[in-house]
Amino acid sequence: MPLNNSRLRYYDHNVLRLPRDKRTTYTAQVNRLIDRLTEKLHEHTEFKVSRVIKAGSFAKHTILRKAEGREIDVDLAFYLADRAVDHSTYESLSEEIHELLVSLYPSKGIDDFQIQKKAATVRFVGTGLSVDVVPVIERAPGSDDGYQFTTDGQKILTCAPCQLQFLKTRKDRDADFRTLIRLAKQWRHHHGLPGLKGYSTELLMASMLDQEGTAESIENRFRRFLLSIAQDGLKQAIAFPENSRPVGQFTDPVVVLDPSNSANNVTARISEQERQTIVQQAQASYEDATIASVEDDAALWKEVFGPRFRVEDAS
Repeated sequence: MPLNNSRLRYYDHNVLRLPRDKRTTYTAQVNRLIDRLTEKLHEHTEFKVSRVIKAGSFAKHTILRKAEGREIDVDLAFYLADRAVDHSTYESLSEEIHELLVSLYPSKGIDDFQIQKKAATVRFVGTGLSVDVVPVIERAPGSDDGYQFTTDGQKILTCAPCQLQFLKTRKDRDADFRTLIRLAKQWRHHHGLPGLKGYSTELLMASMLDQEGTAESIENRFRRFLLSIAQDGLKQAIAFPENSRPVGQFTDPVVVLDPSNSANNVTARISEQERQTIVQQAQASYEDATIASVEDDAALWKEVFGPRFRVEDAS
């Protein structure tokens, strides 16, 4: 028999979703970092921090709880005002923030700090928390959108509040939207799908749900998510009602537009080989999930979601 909504909500609540007490701990740790780094930026640089926005899956409540091989990632968008975009470089932003983070935590090892493509990162081994500090240059005073810089010299328009609103809009009309996102992320994590990032996974699920609606069960909609990837092969470009024109022109194997910037393909780094691997896994998992649904086979569901899948205690 199919998994009813109660059983899948049990799995989500007890195995996937970040517990409230852990969220409280991480939030306090992040808030301390924000306060200390903001103070450092004002004291030792010319950067003027207009606001800091918690972004990414932590802010959207789609993050998975800490598990083996998986950290808790928090994205912080530091909006900087009164700074000329043309004179801003990755080195002058992320590298300076990186140096300040090192000075804030002198007892940490050098391996706890890293410069990523768009962010300066600090890791807290004790709690398993990893914080990405992303500098964003305001496009205009008080604007929600601004520019990020990357290690390869790109300047990308982004809008952290827009991305949060994108998810909230869908959550407000679908109570199980975030559960479905976490199921999709767990599937991706369990199979180690190359190139498929968390944000891309969210958008793939959102696109399917935008088309399919909210009438069916959680299980049916998750299986539809797998089927949509398998049938389409990730070959059709994906856009959303929030995307404005003009839309960028892309030749990448997979195209999923950032709802807040139609010129940004969030799946640009997925190679053709990675696309094929993702599609093949979606097909295999769809077949496993379909048989598991008919036969109520917990072992097959573990093939889809991993060995920690459990629903036995749900009423």
